[in-house]
Parts: sequence; C-alpha cells; structure tokens
Amino acid sequence: MKKLLLASAVAALSVSAANAAPTIYGKAFVAADYVNADFDTDVVFPGYAGNYDEDTVEINSHASRIGFKGSEAMTANTDVIYQLEYGTSVDGDKNGFTNRDTFLGVVNKQFGEFRVGKNQSSLARIDNVVVNQGYWDNLGTTQYENEVVEALNMADSNRIPSSIIWTAPKYNGMPLQLSAMYSSDDANGNDNAGFGVAAMFDQGTGFTAGLAYDKDQNIAGDIIRGTATVDLGKYMAAPVMLGALYQVADYDYAGSEKEKGLVISGEMGLTNFARPASVYAQYNNTDNLAGVNDAKSNQFVVGGKYMFKDNIIMHAYAGMNKADDINRKLTVKDISAPAGSDKTVDLIYKGDAEVFVVGTGLEYKF
Repeated sequence: MKKLLLASAVAALSVSAANAAPTIYGKAFVAADYVNADFDTDVVFPGYAGNYDEDTVEINSHASRIGFKGSEAMTANTDVIYQLEYGTSVDGDKNGFTNRDTFLGVVNKQFGEFRVGKNQSSLARIDNVVVNQGYWDNLGTTQYENEVVEALNMADSNRIPSSIIWTAPKYNGMPLQLSAMYSSDDANGNDNAGFGVAAMFDQGTGFTAGLAYDKDQNIAGDIIRGTATVDLGKYMAAPVMLGALYQVADYDYAGSEKEKGLVISGEMGLTNFARPASVYAQYNNTDNLAGVNDAKSNQFVVGGKYMFKDNIIMHAYAGMNKADDINRKLTVKDISAPAGSDKTVDLIYKGDAEVFVVGTGLEYKF
C-alpha cells in the first residue's frame, strides 16, 4: 500500500512539473542584403552634409528572437498563461536582448483571455495582409533619423508597454474575434491612457475582414485600420492568397495632415517543387507620411520562399522604396555651444530618398 501511495505521489509531481515547464521557441534569420540608398536635399547646414548615400552589402539579422511560454491550470475553467520573448541580433550589430511580447495572463472559458505586460497593439490583431520578409518587413518607419536611410511607410502596430489586452471567447461558433486593449502610458511615454479595439471576421471559408482602432498607443493621435483577404484556392484551382489593408492615422500635433496608407499583397504557392515554396508581391503607398503635408512614399517588393523543412526556410527578395518631400531629423553637436560642451540640436529638413535592396537569407525556427 505504501509503495502504491509513493508511486501515485511521484506520478502526480511529474504531471505538475510537466504542466509548469515552459516551451522554448524562437528563430534565427540572417541575410545578406545589397543596399543602395540615397537622400537628396537642397538644404545646406554649415559644417554638416545634408545629403547621404550608401552602396554596400550588409549582413543583417531580421526579427531573430528567443522566447519562453507556457500555461498551467488554476481551476477547472481557468489557466494561467505566460510568455517572455526577447529579440536579438544574430549578426552581432547590437548586443543583448530587447523585450518583445512579454506578459502574464489568464484564460477562462467564459470570460476570455487577459494578457498583462508588453503586448502588440490591437492593430496587429487584424494584420494578415503583409507578406514581405527580411529587409522589407518594415512597416512603421515614418521618418529618417541621423545617418540611416531606410524604407519609409505608414505608422504600424508597436508593442505597447504597461498594457492589458482582452480577447473575447467565441460564443456558439460565432465567426468574429473581438479584442480590446488599455495602456497606462501614451505614445509619448506620459501618464495618459491609451486604448484600442479590434474585430476580425473569419468563417473559415477563405475570406477574412478586419477593423481596428487605437488612440495614443502607436502614435500621439488615433489610427483606424481595415483589412481583407481572400484565399482563391477555396473557390478555384489557384493557390493564391490576396490581401488589402487601408489605414488612416490622425496625428495630434499642430499643422499635421491625416496620413493615409494602403497595402496590396499577393502570395502564390508553387506546386512544381519537391518541398513547399511560394512567391509573393506587395505594394505599399503612403500619403502625408508622418502627418507631413505632401510627404509620400511608394514601395514595391517581390520575393520567394523555399522550405527545406517546415522550420528551415530560404528567402530571396528585391524591392524599391521612393519617398518624396519627407522630413529627416539629424542630431548634431551644437556648434554655437561653448568648447567642451556635449549639447546637441536636432536639424529637421526636407528631401527625397530612394532605397533599393536585393537580399537572400536563411531562417531557422525552433
């Protein structure tokens, strides 16, 4: 009898330990990117070059990360969930780790899921349109800073610190996923609340539609976004997924214009390979970039993926981004300050930019 009780206790402890053990996951994505970029302006600052150009091959790490996640039952209907995810640069350009999605939460069958920590904003809950990979997975950079010239596009979803996001349970198979978010700090880091909501419609028939809104989370102001996708393979013999995203961002600062962004994408599976493969194309257009009147950008990218295994993916892509009448901020030493001073000033001026990139890389998921 004692042996039976001991065996039962050991088994119970083993089950408990298994439930509490986290899943370790992540990915390493390293690429060689040929980058040809330039910024041209007619503005001249004494002692500083306003123009910039780059023509080089870069070794880059794209969204590489490591994470720990898991869950454990609290009651018959409620589980604790957790995730600690950190980004890292496999190429070594940046040392250490940066927080990505990190949260502690609960899931209840009647009340839904609550995550508290640093979470992607509600805008991300409906973004199933972007297909770009590697260098061109770049929504969110709206203006240049210092010596870096990057592809510019509309404001995008960020990870919001000090936030709580609720996901409603699905009732009676209703094909609508609802989310709501609150954050205690606004987009400027002030102690002002931000919030957002999202709804995604998906019946599993190959068509989805989403609508999201947030205020003082991704920008100082509000954003409304709509998305739609259609899987043509559900309706005809064509393994093609099409998507469209439209967004309006209204910045709070004086004199700003409403930023209007559009994304159109398509991805087609290839059937004449031994392993799964696909090709894709994506077009981005943004007017009044970062709320600046008449600033605009256009971007077109093509690419492809080949899966040696489900977790080992080869990437290749090429694209161009053109931005006109956009603001650039250059932080420089204040030449009017006394000798030995570390005082700096921000020089903000307009110009035109063009970025052309061809790249190839390997992604390993674990």
